[in-house]
Amino acid sequence: MAVQRVKIIINPAAGANSTRRKWPRIKTLFEQAGLTFDHQHTEGTGHAIELAERAAAEGYSCLVSVGGDGTVSEVANGILNSGNGKNTALAVISTGTGSDFARSAGIPQPLVSACFVVAGPGRLLIDVGQVECLNRGRTVKRFFVNGAGIGFDAAVSENTNRLPKKLGGTFPYLTGLFLTMVRYRNKQVEMRIGDRAETARVLSVVVANGRYFGGGMKVAPDARLDDSLLDVVVLGDVSKFDLIKSLPMIYKGTHGRHPKVSMEQATTVTVESPERVLVHADGELIGEGPAAFGIKPGALSIVV
Repeated sequence: MAVQRVKIIINPAAGANSTRRKWPRIKTLFEQAGLTFDHQHTEGTGHAIELAERAAAEGYSCLVSVGGDGTVSEVANGILNSGNGKNTALAVISTGTGSDFARSAGIPQPLVSACFVVAGPGRLLIDVGQVECLNRGRTVKRFFVNGAGIGFDAAVSENTNRLPKKLGGTFPYLTGLFLTMVRYRNKQVEMRIGDRAETARVLSVVVANGRYFGGGMKVAPDARLDDSLLDVVVLGDVSKFDLIKSLPMIYKGTHGRHPKVSMEQATTVTVESPERVLVHADGELIGEGPAAFGIKPGALSIVV
C-alpha cells in the first residue's frame, strides 16, 4: 500500500554535520522516487522525539529519520510515545557514524537504495525494548530499538558522544572505547535475567534487540528484531588487555566462545550495583542504575 502522508525528520548535525550537506541530494532522490512529503530539521537533543510524537499524533503514516542511530532512536521514541507504533511506520536514511540499526534491520545504507526503499511498500513489525533507570534521582523510561546496556558500554557511549565526530564508521566508537579503558573499573552487580539471579563482577551487561553496536561490532550475533526476546550478553570480569585482544572476535560475533562471556535470551532483565554504573539506550547515555529492561513485542512498524 502506498504511503499517504510522509514526514521527514532531519538531524543536520549527524555524521559530523555532513547530513546538512547531504540533505539537498536526499531531497532530490525522494522527489525522483515519487515521494510526496513534509520535512523539518531538528534543533538539538530530544527535538526529534517531540517532532515525531506530534507528527504521529497528526496522522502521518510514515516518519523518515535522516541522521544517525541517535536520531533513529528519538524518532522511534516519539512514535511510540504517541501510541501509534503500528500505524505510523519508521523509515531510516542512515547518515550517521555508526548505522547499527540499519545493519540490524537489513536496511540499505547507500542513499539511492535507501531512498527508494522508503518509497516502497515493505513493512515489518519489530519488537521494541524499554529501559527504566535513574537520572539525577528521578526515574526515567526510554524505548530502544537496537540495544541498551549498563556498565562499560554506557561509559563508552558517554565518552564517544563527547567527541567531535570528524570521521565516520567505527573511529569515534573506538576512540571512546580506549578513552574509557584508561579509567574504567569493572563493577559488582546483582542481575536477574528472566528467572535466574546472579551476583558477579562484570565489565558490561548488554541488552540487545538488534545484532550490531559500535559501528559494526556483532555484539549479539543471534539477536532478531522480531523474535519477542532480548539477547543478553554479559561480559564478565574481563581485563582491559583481554578486551583489546578480543575485539576481532566481537566484530566477527565469535566472542561467545570466550570463557568470561555469556549469552542468553529473556524478556526481562534487572541490574543493580552498590557502585555507580551508567545506563545507555541506543548509544545515548540516559542515566544510571539500578536498571530494569523489558520488551514490547511487535510494537513498531518499520519500512524495509
